Formats: sequence, structure tokens, C-alpha cells
Amino acid sequence: MQHRPLGRTGRDVSAIGLGTWQLGADWGDVSEDDALAVLEASVDQGVTLFDTADVYGDGRSESLIGRFLADRPGHAITVATKMGRRVEQKAENYTLEAFRAWNDRSRANLGVDTLDLVQLHCPPTAVIESDAVYDALDALVAEGRIAAYGVSVETVAQALAAVARPHITNIQIIFNPFRLKPLDEVLPAAAAAEVAVFARVPLASGLLSGKYTAATTFAENDHRSYNRHGEAFDRGETFSGVDYETGLAAASELARALPEGVTLPAATLAWIASQPGVTTVIPGARNVAQATSNAEAGALLDGAVDLDGFDAAVHDVYDRHLRAAIHPLW
Repeated sequence: MQHRPLGRTGRDVSAIGLGTWQLGADWGDVSEDDALAVLEASVDQGVTLFDTADVYGDGRSESLIGRFLADRPGHAITVATKMGRRVEQKAENYTLEAFRAWNDRSRANLGVDTLDLVQLHCPPTAVIESDAVYDALDALVAEGRIAAYGVSVETVAQALAAVARPHITNIQIIFNPFRLKPLDEVLPAAAAAEVAVFARVPLASGLLSGKYTAATTFAENDHRSYNRHGEAFDRGETFSGVDYETGLAAASELARALPEGVTLPAATLAWIASQPGVTTVIPGARNVAQATSNAEAGALLDGAVDLDGFDAAVHDVYDRHLRAAIHPLW
């Protein structure tokens, strides 16, 4: 597993990390035993970054990670959590007092005094552009509550605004073969500023797993059932904002462009991780098999598999099927 610098923190993180939204809620039920097994399988494969949030399962994801790491003193895992979605999304709710309260809750869930990395959780643009917000985040660092901070964003414009801030460690943005706009400006700007980039929703909520068909159904409490049109939160978080039937056709084309023996999800994760400026990719996993296969995609980064043909297919498929609908929105 390759490791890359986490911005200017002095830490390194694995090129393939683990997103843990699935271990909280909004993806159907995942038992505690299965969740802990996913964490263990990921670590066994060399994963050293867990990405979570205080609202994933109302703290369940953080608490499970805390339990897992408590049994492994001396571990080398970096835990990146997020805050800000526990209140109505208005700029006036993002205050130092609120940050301290959210921080106290996350530190208790994770069982630590200092959080490795805290990211604002897709806040409104006004928050990302607020000097007072970054002053408050700097105060949390000075108080020893957090070691570093970043911002998870929805749009390229928000990412560029965050990258321009001097103490930002990372940005987290949706980037995958169905969402190519970050290639244009975000990745170069982040690299120039030594800001880490976490690529989230890398498999487009499973569309790029190659396993779904028009007949596939999802649990009622799975966001892929209830948020396809943005009913609960930004629709770009579900299938990367791509129409489901269009996504199925696009994924099928990409799969046909792969060398024999290389799966679509493995190629997708490796392709994302190979892009200059990307620090880590954070796919989720609901079970050990998914966690293992996600992490094993890191092996494709050693150059043993030529992904040039896949890269060409990614751009061709995006231009023909997706650019007009996706590129202007995020």
C-alpha cells in the first residue's frame, strides 16, 4: 500500500482509506460485529486512514472506531472526522461555542483528547468563506482539541475557496469517473498549496461497482432509495448526482475497456488514486469482502497494470454521457 503526506501535518496516510458512513446509517443495517470486522480487514490490508463524521448513525460510526482503536494501542491509524451537520445549515450556527460542543462529543465517541483531523461537513459557501470560522478552527488547534482541520465540500468553487486558506490541511470532494471537474482546477491548486485531497464517493454510491442492474433495489433506509433527487441532502452525494439508468450504461462501457482480470471497482479506485494531487481515496464498505477488495486496489498503483486505456475510456464516456448534465452543477 502506498502512503502519501497528509498535507503539512507530518503524517502519512494510505492511498486507499476507508469511508465509514456505511457503519453509521443511511446504507441499510450493518451490525456491530460486521462493522468491526470491516475496520479490522481494512487495517490488515494496510489502510491507515478512517474517515467518519459525528452524524454517521448519530455518533455510531465514531464510537465503533473508538472501540476498535482502544484495543490497539500504538496503532498508526489517522481518524478524520467531520462536524457541522447537527444544526440547520446557516452560517450563524458555525460558532466557536458550537465547535467546542461538537468537538467534545466526537472526542468522547472516539475516546481521545485530541482529534487527528476535523473537517467541516459540507457547510454552506458562506461558512467556507468566513474569516471567523477559520479563527475558531485555529482556536481549537491552539486549545489542543484538534491537531488539524479541513473542509469537505460539494462544489469546485468551494474547494478552491478552502484551498486558499493558509492553515487548511485537506479538502474532501467527490471525484470519480462520473465527476471529473476537480481535474481542471482543484487538484492542481491543492497540490500547489500542499493541501491533501480526499476523493470521496469514489464508486458513485456503488454504480461503479459493476454489480447493479435496472432491477437492483435498495433498503428503504438506504439513501440510494430516498435521496436520488436530493430529497434529504445534496443529490450529488447519491450516485454522484448521475441518473441511475445513465450510470448503469456508462459503467458497463467502462468495464469493457479494462484489461482481463481487472475489475471495474479496482480500476476505478486505482485510477482516482493515481491522479496527481489526490492524497487518498475513501471508499466505504459494508462487509469484509468489500473492505478487502477496496484496499487491494492499491496494488494496481505499482504500475503492473497499464491503466492508460481505462483513462481514455473514462474521458470518452464522461464526455458523451455525463458532462452536459454533471459538469455545470458541482
